[in-house]
Amino acid sequence: MTTASAPNQATPSTGRRVVVISLVIVAVLLAAFFLFSSVFADFLWYGQLGFTGVLTTQWIARIAMFAVGFLGMAVPLWTVIQLAYRMRPVYARLSSQLDRYQEVIEPLRRLAMWGVPIFFGVFAGLSAANQWQTAALWFAGVKTSDVDPQFGLDTGFYMFAMPFYQAVLAFTSAVLLLSLLVTAFVSYLYGAVRIGGGELRISKAARIQLAIVAGLYLLVQGVSLWLDRYATLADSNASVTTNALNITGPTYTVANVTIPGLTILAIVAIIVAILFFVTAVIGRWRFPLAGTAVLIVAALVVNVAMPWAVTTFQVKPNQIESESTYYQRNLDMTKKAFGIDAVQKTDFQAETTAEAGQLRADAETTGSIRIMDPAIINPTVRQLEQVKPYYRFRDTLDVDRYQIDGKTQDVVVSVRELDMSQAPSNWQNQALIYTHGYGMVAAAGNQRTDDGSPKFLEQGIPATGFLTEQNPDFQPRIYFGEYSPLYSIVGAPKDAAPVEIDYPRASDGDSVTKTTFEGNGGPKLDNIFTKLIYAMKFQAGDILFSNNVNNESQILYDRDPATRVSKVAPYLTLDKDPYPSVVDGRIVWIVDGYTTSATYPYSSGVSLTDATSDTKATGLMIPDKINYIRNSVKATVDAYDGHVTLYAWDEEDPVLQTWQKVYPNTLKPLTEMSGELMSHVRYPTDLFKVQRSVLGTYHVDKAPSLFQGDNLWSTPTDPNAAETDQKLQLPYYLTMKMPGQDEPTFSMFSSFIPRPIDAANARNVLTGYLAVDADAGSEAGKKSPDYGTLRMLVIDSDTTVPGPGQVKNSFDTDDAVTQWVNIRKVGGGTQILYGNLLTLPVGGGLLYVQPVYIQSTGATKLARLQKVLVSFGDSVAFEDTLSQALDSLFGGDSGAQTGDTDVTPVETDPDAPVTPEPTPAPTPTQSPGTTTSPTPAPSIDTSTVEGQRDALLQEAKTALSDRQTAMAAGDWTKYGEADKRLTEALDKLIALDGQ
Repeated sequence: MTTASAPNQATPSTGRRVVVISLVIVAVLLAAFFLFSSVFADFLWYGQLGFTGVLTTQWIARIAMFAVGFLGMAVPLWTVIQLAYRMRPVYARLSSQLDRYQEVIEPLRRLAMWGVPIFFGVFAGLSAANQWQTAALWFAGVKTSDVDPQFGLDTGFYMFAMPFYQAVLAFTSAVLLLSLLVTAFVSYLYGAVRIGGGELRISKAARIQLAIVAGLYLLVQGVSLWLDRYATLADSNASVTTNALNITGPTYTVANVTIPGLTILAIVAIIVAILFFVTAVIGRWRFPLAGTAVLIVAALVVNVAMPWAVTTFQVKPNQIESESTYYQRNLDMTKKAFGIDAVQKTDFQAETTAEAGQLRADAETTGSIRIMDPAIINPTVRQLEQVKPYYRFRDTLDVDRYQIDGKTQDVVVSVRELDMSQAPSNWQNQALIYTHGYGMVAAAGNQRTDDGSPKFLEQGIPATGFLTEQNPDFQPRIYFGEYSPLYSIVGAPKDAAPVEIDYPRASDGDSVTKTTFEGNGGPKLDNIFTKLIYAMKFQAGDILFSNNVNNESQILYDRDPATRVSKVAPYLTLDKDPYPSVVDGRIVWIVDGYTTSATYPYSSGVSLTDATSDTKATGLMIPDKINYIRNSVKATVDAYDGHVTLYAWDEEDPVLQTWQKVYPNTLKPLTEMSGELMSHVRYPTDLFKVQRSVLGTYHVDKAPSLFQGDNLWSTPTDPNAAETDQKLQLPYYLTMKMPGQDEPTFSMFSSFIPRPIDAANARNVLTGYLAVDADAGSEAGKKSPDYGTLRMLVIDSDTTVPGPGQVKNSFDTDDAVTQWVNIRKVGGGTQILYGNLLTLPVGGGLLYVQPVYIQSTGATKLARLQKVLVSFGDSVAFEDTLSQALDSLFGGDSGAQTGDTDVTPVETDPDAPVTPEPTPAPTPTQSPGTTTSPTPAPSIDTSTVEGQRDALLQEAKTALSDRQTAMAAGDWTKYGEADKRLTEALDKLIALDGQ
């Protein structure tokens, strides 16, 4: 008999197992190295800047908080699971269903007993790590010397300690609640808790454990309720007044009902917790359960019934008397929190009648009126100063001031940065060759050329102008800016040929000069390991293999000024408008940093997004909702080597003092700021926007006015914006003199109009005018005593001063304006641009000034100033220059001095080239030196109105064609003749239509 042997059992291939394990190990190592490369690159970046301590502080704090969170969650959970399992009844009779559950769970019991605590511990650790700043503020918090009006506690308790205590109590509550649920589940699973026959049976061990955990939970709730008393000082309370004003802090009902009620609830919760502890000993559940019911009922009475009754029967019938004390607290504390408690108010009865010589006393002020709008002239600056396609300027230019010929001059400035989208896209060009921008452009804010272009004070490549003349060693290169490349690799041995494009040669437009970066701007790539780190960070293998990457190479990245400041000072909220200035021969970016809080007692909050978003700036400032702000830090970023310097601008700010304890030795004192840097520091835009937003409500001084809401203001919307895009009007920097000041000061301005309850009933008239002294002075390490002084004109209600919306309507409906605009829109090739509508306190009233520009609708845009609109009271003037417009408005001689007094305006065609093109070669039908004759118009019967209109239209078309032909030929005499014919034809056409 033959027998067959049984087949061998299939066994896993040893080779396959080795391959799988090897692949897993390689994958883990690669993931670990990617993580390490990111961390190590950060370490190198901070180390190169000298801010390693900032990074290590964050690492240590996050790791410590993760450990606290992990252990704080995992240890209690592991403990209650172990106790519930070990104290389970040995011979408990279980239902068949529980038996099945145990059979399923038993193989995984050990894993679950360790896995559940670890799982929840990891999540708790990650959550705690994100709260490290809250813990740091508590640990390093300082006293402020200010106390709250309700409890008399230092305001530092609310800003630094209370948020931490709230976080700890919330975390502890979560741990205890989860422990209670896990205890109940394990006890039920193993029979310590049995439900059956309408009866609940709990073993002694389970009873003790459940009662102690429940008692601890209620004890924590009692402490939390006690802390909630203090939290009411940072809570918003909806008012019952008709204006629905929300104030922060306790009102009458909260102070007299809710806070005492929370005290009672906290005591009751602690008593109930004690009853649970007693139950753990004596085994009676009746008392703690009854106490819990009492706590719930008391909470309903204290939090719902009593506040309703007091509000309905006591507060509403006597609301002003009841709430005045609490509204006054909110008024005073809000002003203090936003730095508006020292506003200098002046009652202002504005003149509204324009008379000759009225501006003579303000001649020095009117000489600084800006007619070059930073938001409009960018296309002109780009066309005239871009030089090469791979350069660009910021869309909205910045405003600064410089000493020129011994006088302070307001200037519009921008730096010439790289536009990498216009550079060749291969790696060498993007990383090694196109590395930096070049030079600053500066134009006088109050001047123009004859053709309406900016009058440049610094321009060109290589640069020429006052900056170059005043700074023989001027460094014009922009390696660090708002549009810099993602990364650049720079630096080389001294004997190596330069590879970086520096700037185009003026003598030969097709050639460039080259340079090599000589600063200390980024981590060095002086070994293969560092090269590998950055090759992985930027996913660029060329970094490893390029011959141009050598031992002297540095890698520049994170080059935006705001990004660099936010990384070295992560506790700051940054202004959205960093601006460039030339300080001690170098271009530096000046960045304003704010310290904020959302828990300042009795201070009403404001949304930074809503307050700072306007026609120029949009976006979110983090954090968004705040009720305390200080401009505590001025930062500079060197545009050449990226060096960041932080100055403690407001050394009295308690929030800054606290962060200085967290990050020691990162800020320099104000005394180390040079005089030249001080001369370019200005009051920050976003802070002013926040303050004007708060002042719209809190400009009043007495609680009844705040309570009644009968004098609410708002910032006007931009009158130039489309109806569907109603954003706030921009504040603006000008060197002006406010009523009561001795001399003009570089300041920032804005206006107010009434805030209606119903938008349909809005009145666009001025109710207030706000200015802030923005000049910090020029003395090294010392602020000007007037810097930051807020000055408010409260306009007399008996005098009607048109608001920006009314003035814009007057401009748009003025006959001279509409005629001029319509003429220039013929043919559809012209776009009319209106500059920022400035409101200026001169002549005893408020003067409006708005420059008007012409720009082509074609691809080449060149905005040129052509007209200036002015208004005073109900009078409007529209002339070629500001000087002419003011004289026309004020009886033929305003007495003002302006920056365009000596201008001889020449109206230019918006489609005209930047420089006249050479005369084109003659066509076969045209002799050299001649121009095309006007095309004869067809015979038209002019005996009728329709015929006259057709004839005038034909004449206008012919004149327009002749004007374009003359422009192409460079014959500006014939261009002027054709333009005159066109104007006459259109004037007659408008007159005919008027009949």
